[in-house]
Amino acid sequence: MSIKPSAVATSSASIPFARTALCAVLAAMTAAVAAQSQRPRITGGPQPALRVTDAQSLASGPTPFAAGCDGVTPNGTLYVNAEVEPFVTVNPANANILVGAWQQDRWSNGAARGLVAATSFDGGRSWRRAVLPFSRCGGGSVMNGGNYDRASDPWVSYSPNGVVHAMSLSVSGAYSAMLASRSFDHGLTWSNPITLIADGPGAFNDKNALTADPHDANYVYAVWDRLVDANSTGPAIFTRSTNGGASWEGARAIFDPGSRAQTIANQVAVLPNGVLLNLFTQINYPIGEPQTARIGVLRSLDRGATWSGPIYIADLLAVGTRHPETGAAIRDGSIVPSITTAPNGDAYVVWQDSRFSGGAIDAVAISRSSNGGTSWSTPTRVNAAPSVAAFTPSVHVTRDGVLGVSYYDFRSNTVATGLPTDYWLARSFDHGATWTEARVAEPFEMTLAPVANGMFVGDYQGLTSVAGRFLPFYGRTSAGDAANRTDIVAAPFVDQGFPSAATSLASQRAELRSRHVPRHFRVTPLVRQRVSDNLQRRLKQPPGFRSGWIMPNVMRALQL
Repeated sequence: MSIKPSAVATSSASIPFARTALCAVLAAMTAAVAAQSQRPRITGGPQPALRVTDAQSLASGPTPFAAGCDGVTPNGTLYVNAEVEPFVTVNPANANILVGAWQQDRWSNGAARGLVAATSFDGGRSWRRAVLPFSRCGGGSVMNGGNYDRASDPWVSYSPNGVVHAMSLSVSGAYSAMLASRSFDHGLTWSNPITLIADGPGAFNDKNALTADPHDANYVYAVWDRLVDANSTGPAIFTRSTNGGASWEGARAIFDPGSRAQTIANQVAVLPNGVLLNLFTQINYPIGEPQTARIGVLRSLDRGATWSGPIYIADLLAVGTRHPETGAAIRDGSIVPSITTAPNGDAYVVWQDSRFSGGAIDAVAISRSSNGGTSWSTPTRVNAAPSVAAFTPSVHVTRDGVLGVSYYDFRSNTVATGLPTDYWLARSFDHGATWTEARVAEPFEMTLAPVANGMFVGDYQGLTSVAGRFLPFYGRTSAGDAANRTDIVAAPFVDQGFPSAATSLASQRAELRSRHVPRHFRVTPLVRQRVSDNLQRRLKQPPGFRSGWIMPNVMRALQL
């Protein structure tokens, strides 16, 4: 279907430029990609990158879990003290209070021993940790509803009355469940979990998200995908609480993509007027043809009671991230987009996409809706260094309307041993037309990350703001300690700043042109196959799980 462009796409497309200038831009991009094997040190891009020198805050700590706490025979490689895949939320009544959560003690073949939450009462400078009752290692039991071997996919969200809600995918062998809990003391203690759904070997629940309605503390929304063996499909499943998380309605499908197709990475965002947007990735498995994916939203005008049909934003053309020298897989967020809403009613979605490099490497794409999610702008590129892969983006808008996107890339990588990896914060003061960047911290060594279908720090990361300043909440490897491979850190002092002095009109036009999809780009059979290969890699079964975890007709999306 055709997509009506928003103001972002219209303003940039209206700028005239000569064919020779476009050819020069494309030639420069092609040469940069071709020079990737040389891996020069890249210090910026169309906008200069400013290094952030303020100290970061360590949120994670030594594992609170004792050996054997799950009560089952070990299966796979356990990375004790490895924390991955964080998310974070801010108390709307007091921005100095934050609650984050992550996977603690990651397994190589899916999920972790448990989930841990952390609370900051000083804007992210220091943190107090507490276990979440979503697995036996976290205190779950038959009596309290948390009797599961492992837990994954942590998500947290504050209600406007100060109650914080948490959600987990909890698993035991071929059994999966979605659990919710809440805290009345900002994450220091947690209620017994409530089961939103539980399934045996015939279906698998995956990739959840939870959103507390910012306008009404009674409403809390939870979404995920449910992969069903019997009909080879994976509909988007939704449930809500209308009493502040005390109880939940029955889980139900709100979108079914049909046979040999599934959704994944469902997330609910709430617009200022109360309209709900459910973001999702749809993956199709045609017989004898490459797999395909696209990103869309559903809309609800009645707090989730009813939903529209799908409104598609763009094809998802991620080819996935690999080590530039060895080709080893990096497990990234290539099928997990991120969504946010702005105070003025705009909505933004970011995701990994290779269209800006002709299918060579992934960049960070962004699309904007200024009409409640009914149409979306043509994707443009966020990351400033187009000749290196950029991956796992998160998006957030401050209360002042500043747009921020955080992501990883390899621009510090050289021919030397290892894989130095940067985490960046890109900011836009003009709705995503132009960007400035800041390096969040010194590079870290990605090859030290736990291996779980690739080097893994999370399918998603946290990004929020405190008093109008962005706060990335993300995973990174520690300083060469094999007994403590990864940590979760907060960067609460990332400089908000303002753009530098205005550049010339010619420079602005060049900047806008460079961030659009090249006119010559087409989804060739080679690009389509690379996208399909990445989908199969992300969705295939890692070795070590029992055969009961594999769907017979549709490959299970093991995002654990």
